Amino acid sequence: MTAPVRLQRFTALPGVRQHLIGLYREVRAELLHLPNYRAEVFAERLERHCAEPGWQAVVAFAADVPVGYAYANTVAPDDRWWARMATPAPVVYTAVPAVAVKEIGVIQSWRGKGVARRIHDELLATRNETYATLMVNPAAGDGKVQRLYEGWGYTVIGNVQPSPESPVLACMARPVHNQQH
Repeated sequence: MTAPVRLQRFTALPGVRQHLIGLYREVRAELLHLPNYRAEVFAERLERHCAEPGWQAVVAFAADVPVGYAYANTVAPDDRWWARMATPAPVVYTAVPAVAVKEIGVIQSWRGKGVARRIHDELLATRNETYATLMVNPAAGDGKVQRLYEGWGYTVIGNVQPSPESPVLACMARPVHNQQH
């Protein structure tokens, strides 16, 4: 059963910036000592991502307390999202704009309750792109996070190392309006 949360969509950063940074710090607390996971690095990425086309965020609230988040934006066929891949992504995913889920996270006490899936599905619900893509560290949760995304219909389409400080990530994709639920 999915936990009772209220989902709120945002299309501009000013109304949600503090929630996103606060949630990120809590969700990634065990990783904040690593260079690519520092909160300051996340804040810089967030600023860059929100300036890109099609940026949207969804935040889950339990009462009035934020408990989870996701955000995404549109990536064009020539976007650096695709250019950094170790081998070119299959053309079916890169021939038209896609929605890139850049971040998704739920605080520890709300994990395992279906909140991440609800946030994700709400984020994609109004998207017009054909495909959704995301990147995941295959080692996250001893592979549990990647398996979760596979359960949501994503498949690995390649590997990427977004920056020298970043681990090698699996790039995954699926149709935006996946019928698998």
